[in-house]
Amino acid sequence: MTDSAPKESIRVLLTEIIDYAGLFPPSEVSMAEAVLNYATYKNSNYNWMLGRFVVPVSRLDEFWEAAGDFISRDKNGWRLSVLAGEDIYDTIRKTDDFNAHHSPFVFCDTLEVRATTESKIENTAEALPDYLKAYFEIPNNERLGDLVATLAFLGQRAKIRTGGVTADAFPRPNEIIRFVRTCLAANVPFKATAGLHHPLRCFKPLTYAANAPQGTMHGFLNMFLTVAFAREGCESLILEEILEDEFEEGFVFDQGGVTWRNDYFLSIAQLVRLRRENIISFGSCSFDEPIADLQQIGLL
Repeated sequence: MTDSAPKESIRVLLTEIIDYAGLFPPSEVSMAEAVLNYATYKNSNYNWMLGRFVVPVSRLDEFWEAAGDFISRDKNGWRLSVLAGEDIYDTIRKTDDFNAHHSPFVFCDTLEVRATTESKIENTAEALPDYLKAYFEIPNNERLGDLVATLAFLGQRAKIRTGGVTADAFPRPNEIIRFVRTCLAANVPFKATAGLHHPLRCFKPLTYAANAPQGTMHGFLNMFLTVAFAREGCESLILEEILEDEFEEGFVFDQGGVTWRNDYFLSIAQLVRLRRENIISFGSCSFDEPIADLQQIGLL
């Protein structure tokens, strides 16, 4: 397989899959380094896998100061996903101002909002301009059903946190499956964030520091394919096995789709619907690491 011609199933599953969040832990690089990285990725052989640049609303001016020269030379433009502050009205005002001054060369078209109550979702949705799609990071607890129902009623999207820099930040497989099933039942698209640096479930250092604590990390292939098979009606025990599978031999990609353990198959059409309607992307502080791992297991 060559860099320029991945199998169709790989390309469909991985197109624009990674929103680059280098400003955030564990990488937590400077704005200048994050911008340089993103510009480099946009000009790499794997730019088709790259989604948005993730930036806090409080750092939009800093972003432009670092990125303006790069953006002015890029004919394709940059898209941003903006992490909202506590004051949603201030966030939207700053996003509007930024777009007014800098589009179409760079454009904030996605907002990421933390919400623990229906009222926060309702107030945000009411204030959103038409050009902004919002992902609401909601708690995965006993309130999940009510919050997802509110998102569904208002035509909004969800966000699940799938890891962090400590072992206890990683949700258990059954918790992920509960979130996935709830969103699927309500037809609520979602994205994931944190902890998905590697394609397959693995036991790795949780940060890039020397002597970093280690823990079990979910894989982004496991995550996305679990959602796909859940969409097709697989029972929870099978979904847990998919989410926990650490062996690349179990996942076979070809021109027609992907097969898991020889028995479960997803067609190209099913993968297209998955990415369009269900799980949209995942945020990662690394773009190089997922690609290196995919190369190592022979998928790129």
